[in-house]
Amino acid sequence: MARWCYRHRLVVLLLWVGALFGLGFSASTAGTDYANVFSLPDTDSKKAYDLMEKAFPASAGDTDTVVWKVDQGSVRDQDVRSRIQPALEKIAGMKGVGGVTGPYAADAADAAQISGDGRIAYAQITFTEQANAVPKELVQDVVDTARGAGQDGLEVEVGGQAVQRVQEPPTGLAEMVGLAAAAVVLFLAFGSLYAMLLPLAVAVFGVGMGLFSTQLLSHVTDIPDLAPLLSSLIGLGVGIDYALFIVTRHRKGVLRGLDPEESTVVALNTSGRAVLFAGGTVCIALAGMLVTNLRFLDGVVIGTSLTVVLSVLAATTLLPALLGFLGPRVLSRKQRRVLAATGPEPEKASGPAARWSVGVQRRPKTIAAVALVVMAVLALPVLSLRLGATDQGNDDASTTTRKAYDLLAEGFGPGFNGPLQVVVDGGDATALTAGIKDTPGVAQVAALPPASGVTVIQVVPTTSPQSAETDTLIDRLRDDVIPEAGAQAHVGGVTAVSKDFATVTGDRLPLFIATIIGLGFLLLLVAFRSLVVPLTAAVMNLVAAAASFGVLVAVFQWGWGLDLLGLGKEGPINAFLPVIMLSLLFGLSMDYQVFLVSRMHEEWVHTRDNARAVRVGLAETGRVINSAALIMVCVFLAFVLSGDAGAAMAGVGLAAAVALDAFILRTALVPAAMHLLGDSNWWLPGWLEKRLPHLAVEPKEEAAAPATAAAGEGPSSVVHGFVRNTAGEPVEDATVTLMSQGGRELDRVTSLADGSYILSVPAPGTYLLATTAAPPLLKRARRLTVAGEPLVYDVELEEAAEVS
Repeated sequence: MARWCYRHRLVVLLLWVGALFGLGFSASTAGTDYANVFSLPDTDSKKAYDLMEKAFPASAGDTDTVVWKVDQGSVRDQDVRSRIQPALEKIAGMKGVGGVTGPYAADAADAAQISGDGRIAYAQITFTEQANAVPKELVQDVVDTARGAGQDGLEVEVGGQAVQRVQEPPTGLAEMVGLAAAAVVLFLAFGSLYAMLLPLAVAVFGVGMGLFSTQLLSHVTDIPDLAPLLSSLIGLGVGIDYALFIVTRHRKGVLRGLDPEESTVVALNTSGRAVLFAGGTVCIALAGMLVTNLRFLDGVVIGTSLTVVLSVLAATTLLPALLGFLGPRVLSRKQRRVLAATGPEPEKASGPAARWSVGVQRRPKTIAAVALVVMAVLALPVLSLRLGATDQGNDDASTTTRKAYDLLAEGFGPGFNGPLQVVVDGGDATALTAGIKDTPGVAQVAALPPASGVTVIQVVPTTSPQSAETDTLIDRLRDDVIPEAGAQAHVGGVTAVSKDFATVTGDRLPLFIATIIGLGFLLLLVAFRSLVVPLTAAVMNLVAAAASFGVLVAVFQWGWGLDLLGLGKEGPINAFLPVIMLSLLFGLSMDYQVFLVSRMHEEWVHTRDNARAVRVGLAETGRVINSAALIMVCVFLAFVLSGDAGAAMAGVGLAAAVALDAFILRTALVPAAMHLLGDSNWWLPGWLEKRLPHLAVEPKEEAAAPATAAAGEGPSSVVHGFVRNTAGEPVEDATVTLMSQGGRELDRVTSLADGSYILSVPAPGTYLLATTAAPPLLKRARRLTVAGEPLVYDVELEEAAEVS
C-alpha cells in the first residue's frame, strides 16, 4: 500500500483533496443540528422532564435575559424606564425574536421581575429558534441594543445560551493557534520547512474531514455541540503525532542510506504499523465510554472516533504520497550536504536522549522514587474532586453573561440562576407546596396553574446551582419532603439534571475504568507477549489519571491560576469530563507505551539483554515521544481560547495528562521500573503463549541465525559481489550495509580494491542492501531476497547530481 501511494502520489493527493472539498461543501450546505441530550433514563429529573413536556409543551425558542441595575434610586424611576422600555420594544420588533417579557407591563405579576430593594430588574427574551440556530448577527444586535441603553449609574447586561455564543472567539482560533505552536515544535525537531509541513497537512486533512463528517452525522443522530471541539482537539493531536512518528522513521532511513521510496516503505511497515495499532487503541478507549450508557457521550464517541480513524488513514495513505513529492527534500539542506559528503550515518543513538537513557540505567531506584513522589503530590487534590456542571457563573468576570449572572444572584438570590421544578402528577400539591416552603435552603416557592393534571412548583434555592448545599436540598426534597406530603412528584430543572448526571457518571466510573484498563491490558499482552509489560502500563495509566485530575481540581475547582489563564470562576469539574479525559488519556498513553516498548521489544528479541533493550528503546524513541507530547500540549492548551468552558477544561486537563505521562512516566518511571524488573518484563507462561493470537506491532524481523550458527559455525548464508561505477570500474572503500526490512543494521563492510564485498546473512528472507561511496557517486538501496544459497549481487553506482 505504501509503495502504491508513493508511486501514484498525484492520484492519492487528488482523491484526498476531492474528498475534503466534497464533504466540506455537503456540510456547509446541510448546516448543523447539534443536540445536547443531558437527560438520563430512570432518573428523577428525566421523569420530571417527561411530565412537563407532556403537560406544558415548551416554547420552541431559546430564552435569554436582559438585566439592569441602578446605583441610586429605583428601576421603577421614569428616567430608567425611558431608557430601558424603548430598548426592549426595539428588541421585540427584531425578526427572529418571539417576544419580550419585562417588568414594566400593567400586569402586577411582572413586579416579580424587580428585586426587593428595587435596584435590579430583568426581562426575558424568547427567540423563535434554539440557541444554536439563532443567527449571531441577531444576537449581537440584541446585545448591542440592550447594553446601549446603559449609562452612568445604569448597568445593563445580557445573559443566556444564545448570548454566550457571540462571546466565543472566532471559530477555528484555537485550532489555528494549536497548529502554529505545533509548527514551531516541528521545525525545531526537523530543521526542515518541508518536513515540518507534512504532519500539519496530514492533521488538517484528517481533522477537516472528521469535522465535516461529524457535522453531517448530526442530522441523523444526537451529537452534542462539544463533540466537534473535542474531535478537533484530539484529531489535531493524534494526526500530527502519528505523522511525526512516520516522518521521523523515514528521515532516519534516508540518513542511513535508503533511497526515499524504500525508506517510505520501511517507515510505513514499521512506524505505520504502530500508528495503526495506536489509532485502534484510541478508538477502543473512546468506545469504552459506551459502557456508561450516557446518551450525551454517544455523539462524542462518534465524532472523536471518526476523526481519529480519518487521521490514521491520512497518515498511512496521504503521507506516503506527500513523501513521494518531496523525495530527499524531507531532509534539511545541511543534512543532504552531509549525507552526500560523508555517506550514511551509523545506526547509533546519540545526544541528550542517549545520555539520559544511560543515566536511568545507572540510577533506576532514585529516578523511580523521585518520579513517584512527584506524581503522588500532584494527585493529592483529586481526593476533593466534586463533579457537577459549569454554567455562566464560571465565565470570565469581564463577559456580559457573567455580569448578568452575578446581577441576578445579587438581586434575587444565588439560587435564582438555577431554580428547581417540582413536577406533581398525583396527591396534594398544596400540602407539598407548604412543605417545601418550610424546608431549609428554600428561598422562594411558587406553584403554577395545573395543566392536564400536572402541577409545577418553582423552587428557588438559597444557594447557587453549583453549591453542594443545593445538591443536599434536592436530596432532601426527594427523600423527605415529597414522601411526607404523600404526593407523587419528581424534582427536575437544569440543576437537578446536572446533579443526576454527575451522580450516574460517578456510579458508573469504576466500571468504565475497569473496562478500558482491561482492554488495554489484553491489547498489550497480545502485542508484546508479556504479562508484566501490560500490568506496568495499567498501573502507569492509573497514576497518570490521578495526577492529571489532581491538576484539574487544583486549577478549576480550587481556582489556582484561573485568573492568570483567564478562565473565569472556580467551580465543580464537569461531570462528563472524567469519562472523556480518561478515554483520551488512556488512548494517548497507549500510543506512547506502544512506540516506546515496541522498540525495546525489538531489541529484546534480537539480544535477550533487558538492560540493553530498555536503554536502546528509550534512547531511540525518547526524543520523538517528547516532541510529540510537546506538540499535543501546545494543541490542547490552545483550546483555552475556544471560548467554551468545557473544551478549555478538557484542554488543560489533557495537556497536563500528556505532559506528565510523556515527560515523567514514559521518560523516567517506566524505563526505571523496567530496569528494576529485569528479564521478568518479558515473562509469559508457555501455556498462555500457545493460546494467544499473534499480533505484530512491528513487522516480523528475519529470524536470528540458527543455533549452529550461534555456536560459531557461520551465518546461514551470504551476499557477495562487486561495487562498480557506470564505466565498470571497481569502487574501493564503498560502504555496503545489510539491513532488515525494519531498518535494523545486520552487517556492514567496506569494499576492497577490486570492488568486492561479502556480507553475512543470518537466515533466508528479504533484506535491504544499502551502498554508499564518496562523492560524486550516488548512494543506492535495493531490496534482496536471500534463499539458503549464497546470493551474488553486483552494485552499480552512478554520479550524484549537485546538492543544493
